Amino acid sequence: MASDNLAPPTLQVDTRLRSPSKSETLVSTASDSFLSPITPVATSCASSDIEDAETALRPDPGTEASFRVDNNPFAFSPGQLNKLFNPKSLAAFRALGGLEGVAAGLQTDIHAGLNADETSAPSSISFQEAVKVRSPSTLRRTQTSVTPHTAANSFEDRGRVYNRNVLPAKKATPLWKLMWNAYNDKVLILLTVAAVISLALGLYETLGVDHPPGSPTPVDWVEGVAICVAIAIVTLVGSLNDWQKERAFIRLSAKKEDREVKVIRSGKSFMISVYDVLVGDVLYLEPGDLVPVDGIFIDGHDLKCDESSATGESDAIKKTAGIAVYRAMESGQSARNLDPFIISGAKVLEGVGTFLCTSVGIHSSFGKIMMSVRTETEPTPLQQKLEGLAMAIAKLGSAAAGLLFFVLLFRFLAGLPGDDRLATEKASSFMDILIVAVTIIVVAVPEGLPLAVTLALAFATTRMLKENNLVRILRACETMGNATAICSDKTGTLTTNKMTVVAGSFGSTSFADLAPQAAPEQSTSAWASKVTSVAKKAIVQSVAINSTAFESEDNGQPVFIGSKTETALLDLAKNHLGLQSLAEVRANEQVVQMFPFDSKRKCMGAVIKLGSTGGHRLLVKGASELVLDYCSMKANFETMTEEPLKEGDSQSLRSTIDQYASRSLRTIGLVYKDFASWPPSSADVTNSGGIEFESLLHDLVFLGLVGIQDPVRPGVPEAVRKAQGAGVVVRMVTGDNSRTAQAIATECGIYTEGGIILEGPEFRRLGEAEVDAILPRLQILARSSPEDKKILVSRLKALGETVAVTGDGTNDAPALKTADIGFSMGISGTEVAKEASSIILMDDNFTSIITALKWGRAVNDAVQKFLQFQITVNITAVLIAFVTAVYDKHMESVLKAVQLLWVNLIMDTFAALALATDPPTEEILNRPPQGKKKPLITTTMWKMIIGQAIYQLVVTFALYFGGGQILKYDLNDTQQKLELNTIIFNTFVWMQIFNEFNNRRLDNKFNIFQGVQRNPFFIVITCLMVGLQIAIIFVGSRAFQINPGGLDGTQWAISILTAIFCLPWAIAVRLFPDSWFATIVSVLGGPFVTVYRILARGWSKLTGAFSKKKTPEIDAEAAVTPTVVVSHSGLREKEEK
Repeated sequence: MASDNLAPPTLQVDTRLRSPSKSETLVSTASDSFLSPITPVATSCASSDIEDAETALRPDPGTEASFRVDNNPFAFSPGQLNKLFNPKSLAAFRALGGLEGVAAGLQTDIHAGLNADETSAPSSISFQEAVKVRSPSTLRRTQTSVTPHTAANSFEDRGRVYNRNVLPAKKATPLWKLMWNAYNDKVLILLTVAAVISLALGLYETLGVDHPPGSPTPVDWVEGVAICVAIAIVTLVGSLNDWQKERAFIRLSAKKEDREVKVIRSGKSFMISVYDVLVGDVLYLEPGDLVPVDGIFIDGHDLKCDESSATGESDAIKKTAGIAVYRAMESGQSARNLDPFIISGAKVLEGVGTFLCTSVGIHSSFGKIMMSVRTETEPTPLQQKLEGLAMAIAKLGSAAAGLLFFVLLFRFLAGLPGDDRLATEKASSFMDILIVAVTIIVVAVPEGLPLAVTLALAFATTRMLKENNLVRILRACETMGNATAICSDKTGTLTTNKMTVVAGSFGSTSFADLAPQAAPEQSTSAWASKVTSVAKKAIVQSVAINSTAFESEDNGQPVFIGSKTETALLDLAKNHLGLQSLAEVRANEQVVQMFPFDSKRKCMGAVIKLGSTGGHRLLVKGASELVLDYCSMKANFETMTEEPLKEGDSQSLRSTIDQYASRSLRTIGLVYKDFASWPPSSADVTNSGGIEFESLLHDLVFLGLVGIQDPVRPGVPEAVRKAQGAGVVVRMVTGDNSRTAQAIATECGIYTEGGIILEGPEFRRLGEAEVDAILPRLQILARSSPEDKKILVSRLKALGETVAVTGDGTNDAPALKTADIGFSMGISGTEVAKEASSIILMDDNFTSIITALKWGRAVNDAVQKFLQFQITVNITAVLIAFVTAVYDKHMESVLKAVQLLWVNLIMDTFAALALATDPPTEEILNRPPQGKKKPLITTTMWKMIIGQAIYQLVVTFALYFGGGQILKYDLNDTQQKLELNTIIFNTFVWMQIFNEFNNRRLDNKFNIFQGVQRNPFFIVITCLMVGLQIAIIFVGSRAFQINPGGLDGTQWAISILTAIFCLPWAIAVRLFPDSWFATIVSVLGGPFVTVYRILARGWSKLTGAFSKKKTPEIDAEAAVTPTVVVSHSGLREKEEK
């Protein structure tokens, strides 16, 4: 069949002008409220060079496979439909028979959409049949020309031929590759070389040397094997963590991309997952939507798209209906500026409409781009900052290791003349020196720092998702912990966004379902029972026609879907004014033009043709105080005759608006105006030929106003109080008037005595200096535009604030992008807002922002806890290994290489797991946020680091230098010396285990066990470390070079009691004033800092002399020398050039 070939050998395209048919009627029952007359006016770069059909559909090199589909019941292959795009091709559009030809070939209906009950293809249609068809409804399809295909699932044939709207899962990095990447570390490779040499020498001494009869077999090879095993464990643990993290983020990304879109199937509107959209579906387009698939525009009103992300065109592209485009081409009109193409990845800027899906998944334009630009996740700022700190620590460790190596090497060389040992023994001694030096580097290099950040972020983002926070950008998680200001929307965030009409005023009548007021008013039901039929019709007409909401089903119950304000008005009409079927009301009215809601005008409109008089009526609804200004007449509510709107009437209405606003009600005004003809002669015309809405907004007729209640969400006042207690200023930024905003803000606890309330117009008139002066006391910005919100955020950031912003509309995108953390709404938010945000609130609830604040602080705390633990072990392990190796006559460290590697495993991996998974407590909100420039390591942290390092060094050196006298051991006895060394190793490890508890707190409070029962990871990992240490002491003698018999009860008591004393010692450290500590360190640490700077700069110059020439960007980074700056205000890590 034709569609099985790459291109039809002969394409017979019917070039005659189509006769009018029902399929060309632009008013459909499915989407009539969106429609207006379509004129072929558009701007686009779509190709208008009309090629012959065969050339237009010829496969591009490399795409031939998408033109071949076996057993294809449809007229077109995916490849042929792809020829419509990349670039846009009107020639291909014409060759495929225009919109109707494509619809016929895809066996769909441009008005009713796909059949919701479709399983296999309804029938089979050839290419020639599709492109010749005049109306899909009159097409006679062959029922037997396709091989029967058993359909187990819905739309099986359609999914088989055109694929589903999902991209292939990003191929996860295999575990072996992650292990290889983890192993490709210079230090690990250097250590491997040393271990292999040590192993070779050990095996030679064991197998290649004659030993006296009866002597024990040497086990020198065990050390080399143990080092290899330790390297393997470090590599395996690191790679397994990377593997788990990668899988977790793949799952999170899949959740992030999923969203619901509105489609028409079987003539009804449905909300379905974007992954379930199929070729042949008819989809709705509304302002703010991110187009999910490629397609052809069916019909609508004033639709304009931003295709810059897909095509690079920066201008808004106006779309022309596919039927109108084909008609123009067939009649010989110029087609250069016509564009019926809807491209995936584009954003809808204005207008509404429907389009027919032609390509999904990997065949769509957006899918192809996404497949070609898949990139790895970028490191967060905290990760980058820690990597710099890790390099500084590694340089210090390397310097210590280098110094130790040369000191021991000189001693080794100096002793060679009198050394009568065998050559193999001398070589073994030299290898021991090298291994100890390299091991010190391994211990000093804090590989666990990036691991701790990764674990903390992965753990936090996973838990946050369960608490309705979907983190799109990782850096937002850590940034949120330091937020100092939150600018929140009112509707849907602070309130429930479940609008209900609770009060209204129409003519001389009114109703209210609120608590009793000073003047009791009748209920809505009582009021509605007295309304005349003509008045009911006028209200229903206003709220049903002038609306983009639609009727659907939820759990079998009919519901309205759309703007909460519009659904509230529709509920009023349905429950009290006799609205039966929304679709039926719209079908009975002829909609001539729609004016979508605009945030600048604060209103929307629709024009209908009046059947009785032949005239036209403009229906307008919007912010009551604004639409009232447009009115010069009012409607007599009983007879619907027009009467002059007097000054007293206006004052009375404004008083009612203020009264409603004081009760926290949103007020909506309903107005209209009748015209004899359309368009009216007095209307202004836009450049594209449309009617200028603003030119119609005068001398309108006021029908009435309603008050809509949006109650405060449960828990919001408490959440606001917590945020304020955490040092975060909460401001309300809303489009509502100041009275409504003040009422809600007061109820939430945002507005307090002495606070400032500004409205958008007044805010815009202020200069930067004036804005900066009032910002500290500004609590409410009412009647604000999106630009006002962006300016507010910019000024707060300029003052050094870390700003979080919430937004749900397309026009909120600039503010969301400008803010440090942008929160979009998962339920009510547009796709553009979600794309611009860094965190999505899945439940649209303000309390979820406080959850993000807590977890953000938990991430920063986790990294600081680990840092405090890590640097303590770095200092003690390096100094102990250095001093004891230099002191020992055999130049051996008391902590052997394998023992140091075990300690390194504890502090790098286990501690990262344990400390990075502490969930936040409520106490985490009882402190002010850290500023952007606050040091990573605070004065309190340095105090604990140095205090614990002093204790551990004193205990270790006391046992090493005085252990023989204290414990009455004869150190000339090899066995007793081995026992003492085993006690020192055991004590050192237990001090790290107990110190891990100390590091659960970063402040000077004493309760280090608070919340430990809520962190099962910490408990399990601590038990694991204890169990492994006990096992090492009893059965690891050969690998760890400790006493074969382990330790007895007394020796265990010595180890654990001296180690556990670090807990009360930590209390003494916390009692020592921070200011005293800072003063002492600033005096004693000055010379150290100076020496470090000189050495760091010398090292940079030395390495720079041997390195290859780099790009300026890399050189700039290489020239950065991390320095430690000590001051009375605190100790801080920073980088200076």
